[in-house]
Amino acid sequence: MKPDFRFLAASALLAVSAAAPATAQDAVAPELELRRIMRELNAGMQTVVDGISREDWALVAATAPKIANHREPEPAEKMKILAFIGAEIGEFKGRDEESHQAALAMEKAAQKRDGLAVVSSFGEVQKACLACHQTYRERFLAHFYSKH
Repeated sequence: MKPDFRFLAASALLAVSAAAPATAQDAVAPELELRRIMRELNAGMQTVVDGISREDWALVAATAPKIANHREPEPAEKMKILAFIGAEIGEFKGRDEESHQAALAMEKAAQKRDGLAVVSSFGEVQKACLACHQTYRERFLAHFYSKH
C-alpha cells in the first residue's frame, strides 16, 4: 500500500496556513515567541513532508525529534499564556504531549524505514496540532493580537 499523498499535501497546506498571520493586524502586533516556535514547527513539518515524499527516512528521523522536543517560550511569556488559558491548562499541555509522542513514534518508524508507520505517525502529529489550533488559535489571536 502506498502512502496517501493527497493527505500529505492537505496536511502540509494546513501547517503552512497555521503559521501565517490571520489578518494584517496580526502582522504588526508584537509577536509572541510562541508564534516563532510555531513557524519553526511548520518548517519541521514541511521537512517531514519532503522526506516522506522522497522516502528519505534519515531526514524524517532527524527532523522528528526537533518537532517532538520543540523549544518553549521564555518564562515570562509562558506565564502570560498559562494565565490566559487558565483552567484549560491540562488540555493545552495534553495536546502538546500528544504531538510529542506522535513525533517520537514517527522518528522510530523512520529509523525502521517503515513508510506506512511514518505516514500514520505524521497524521497523528497533524491531528494533535489541528485539535490544538481549532481549540485555541482564534482565542490566542483575539487576546494577544487584537487592539483592546
